[in-house]
Amino acid sequence: MKKIYISMFALTALLFTGCADDYLDVDQTEAISTGDIELFNNDAGATTFVTAIYNKFLDWDTTSFGWIGLTSITTDDADKGSSPGDVGTDKDVLDALTYNASNPSSEGNFKAYYAGINRCNQALNIIPQLDKANADLRARLIGEAKFMRAFMYFTLVKCYGGVPIVDHLPNPSSLDDKNMLLTRKTAAEVYAFIESDLNDAIGALPLKSAYSADEKARVSKGSAYALLAKVNLYQKNWQKVVENCNLVTGYSLVAEYASMWRLAGENGPESIFEINGVGSVPAKGIKQYSQVQGARGTGGWGWGFNTPSQSLVNAYEPGDVRKAATIIFKGTTLYDGRVVPNTVENDRYNYKAYSSNYTGADDSDANVIFIRYAEVLLMKAEALNELGQTSEAIPLLNQIRNRAKLPNTTYTSQDDVRKAIWRERRVELAFEFDRFFDLVRTGQAKTAFEADKSDAFPNGKVFTEGRNELFPIPESFLNEAKGLSDQNPGY
Repeated sequence: MKKIYISMFALTALLFTGCADDYLDVDQTEAISTGDIELFNNDAGATTFVTAIYNKFLDWDTTSFGWIGLTSITTDDADKGSSPGDVGTDKDVLDALTYNASNPSSEGNFKAYYAGINRCNQALNIIPQLDKANADLRARLIGEAKFMRAFMYFTLVKCYGGVPIVDHLPNPSSLDDKNMLLTRKTAAEVYAFIESDLNDAIGALPLKSAYSADEKARVSKGSAYALLAKVNLYQKNWQKVVENCNLVTGYSLVAEYASMWRLAGENGPESIFEINGVGSVPAKGIKQYSQVQGARGTGGWGWGFNTPSQSLVNAYEPGDVRKAATIIFKGTTLYDGRVVPNTVENDRYNYKAYSSNYTGADDSDANVIFIRYAEVLLMKAEALNELGQTSEAIPLLNQIRNRAKLPNTTYTSQDDVRKAIWRERRVELAFEFDRFFDLVRTGQAKTAFEADKSDAFPNGKVFTEGRNELFPIPESFLNEAKGLSDQNPGY
């Protein structure tokens, strides 16, 4: 049975409840007295503070329904799904790209990631004080917290552009401190902060091979290099992408693409950063992640949201094994023998979210893979091609194609290979939360949405340039910031 980072002391459950209405809520920190800290002054106690960070990714807003809506239903890969009358609170307006600054999913995501950053800051503040814990362990845990904080800020800057940088526990008695932490920074400043955290993490984290079997889901030095390469990719620092991808060692492509989303294939040789879910009691999974995307209706087991679009179906070449591993089609039989009857409401569902052992349960054993080695190869290929080294990029692209049972690409020019890499990212990483941001960073969004055809949008979703590149800063935050931060264009 795989290990999940769930075990926490009773006291910790009270301390790490996340932010309340106040964006800079510090109540949970104030609750930790000197005596309380001493309870954690050992190896297990120190580890608990980082466990709490991993646990944040099991929450409803961090990785489940709101996140799915924000990063997947908004794309040309997916439609809202479900029943026409069930809007999932706001998934209809996300699907139509007509959301505003009061959108619940955007607000929930914003708050959830800052609550996670708060946990990182708590860990970074408290762990150095735990002098009875092993020094090497404390150094590693600080590296894990730095990685997680960097990942959370990378998510925020992709979604919202420049955001406030909260790099320490707020001083509740200092208005100047609160105002500083509520002031929005530029995207460049956020990226610089992310890179600083990742460089610190690289110096502190071990290789993946150094972890024991029951800790294999923890982030490693390779995780930090891979995320740094991705941060470089979004800034078009092509040479740095190549350099950091070259430092991601000890990973390999698995032979069977579909295996990564099955229980036996979790945290395998391709996995670089993966969040574990366990369906058994008292452990928990990623809250309703599988359930909200499961087949809906008679013979189904879920709510039916985030259904694969016809546009995505059409993106797969004949013979590409990734289509059958990514999309559940009604009327077919799944790998565990489950029959998907023709009585379910939607034609297609997300196979990567399927849980065989806990089908339809609130908490399933489905994992979420945020970074894997295939993406490292594609990032390196894209960067080499942009540097004019197209002949060196093509073999990397072909590794991905060949694993999918496709022949080598026939393209040789820089522009054709660029487009081929973009297409390969789409089908390789479908439903892994990258598509929306890929469309924006590569300038494909408007054209891609115009080309996307579905029952809901026969003429394609309308992507408004100058607006839809970023999600709105939540109105609730701007009200608290009181002029210290501004809204994104178009909202």
